Amino acid sequence: MKKLLALLLVAVMLAPMMAFAASEYDVTEPITIKWWHAHEDQYNEYLTYMTDKFNAENGMGITVEPVYIGAYAEINTQFIAAAAAGTGTVPAIVTCNTSYPASYGNDGLCEILDPYIDAFDYDIEDFGEGLIASTSFDGEQVALPYLISTQVMYYNKTAADAEGITMPKTLDEMEAFLEKATIFNEDGTTKRYGTVFGGWDYWYYEMLYKNNGVETVCADGTTDVNSAKSVEITAKIKEWIDKGYAYYAFGTGASSNMRQLFWDGGAFSVFHTSSLYDTYVTNVAKSENPFEVGMAWCPGGNDGETFKSEVGGAAILIPAAASQAEKNAAWQFLMFMTSPEMNLYWADKTGYFPTKASVQETEAYAEYLSRKPAMADVVAMAGWINPRNQNPAYDACANLWRTALNEIFNNGAPIQETLDQLAVEIQENLNDQ
Repeated sequence: MKKLLALLLVAVMLAPMMAFAASEYDVTEPITIKWWHAHEDQYNEYLTYMTDKFNAENGMGITVEPVYIGAYAEINTQFIAAAAAGTGTVPAIVTCNTSYPASYGNDGLCEILDPYIDAFDYDIEDFGEGLIASTSFDGEQVALPYLISTQVMYYNKTAADAEGITMPKTLDEMEAFLEKATIFNEDGTTKRYGTVFGGWDYWYYEMLYKNNGVETVCADGTTDVNSAKSVEITAKIKEWIDKGYAYYAFGTGASSNMRQLFWDGGAFSVFHTSSLYDTYVTNVAKSENPFEVGMAWCPGGNDGETFKSEVGGAAILIPAAASQAEKNAAWQFLMFMTSPEMNLYWADKTGYFPTKASVQETEAYAEYLSRKPAMADVVAMAGWINPRNQNPAYDACANLWRTALNEIFNNGAPIQETLDQLAVEIQENLNDQ
């Protein structure tokens, strides 16, 4: 009996200790980890603020060292090489473009985050279905949404109000919109383009096609870039370009040229990314004739119901090849960086938009919108934001399509013939997977 009582006493004494015992995902000793990122010099102040804040406040002895690697493509190259080399070569945290998580998940390069989410009761649902899907693979969370953007149209709101111009809601409304927004010189040349398509990246305008049923890569592994609907849309855009209503910005300097044209009043609107809202507002304010910048959702389907867009920006992940101690520390940083406070801070300072529903319920968010009212409409439609195409060959195929469109729009290539040849090239790429 005495022995039984003694064992019971020991069990009672150990129970609280067991309840607070460290799980395999807890940080148990001080550690320094590296974070590979793509944030350029203009973001240094904000990045430093956040990492310094985390390092000072985490209370676990975690020190995060941010390391600028280069653009997303460069990080992708170095991350794949480091992952192949194994533990000791990979960082603990990697920022990647939102087009990469699916392929990383397919190749087993990312740590599966679901056990961490469960262990720390992390509210993943706060991101919403579309953003969760865009950072998942095969039903498992392989990254977290981080700096999120989508496709939008920036426009001259001052001119829109003065001239009674309404932004188009569907592709069919584009014609009347462009006729009203375009201004010609006396000699017939264009003084102010109605819009500019960012042809250096297919992502900026591809929803004009997708929302009307055209897919560069279909779910069954085929393509319909040369379908009747694709030819119809392409012919219409070509007509707008030929009339001087619009142009397809392609080649060296296309991005900077398009932006400068808009800032100088040479374009009423442009197709671009919502992440550059601050950049547009700041530079327009410095222009010779400043105006109010508006931001609108891109035209949806002609059915009047389909207004889908795709996720852009960056996700943040933990490499599978990192050590468990590094992974545990990295998870703490991921939770910090995606917290409502930091989520809104990044959005405010960078021009990306808040990705968590809980952020929109705060007073800080209301104050944020008071300073950036154009963000309200875009954030309100966040439920329409979908993952990018998950086919591993999609990026290569879509870039073939982008280049073919340049041949049609800027070099006069025949539409049907060019798209037929493009379909053959895309199918070859798809068959090689």
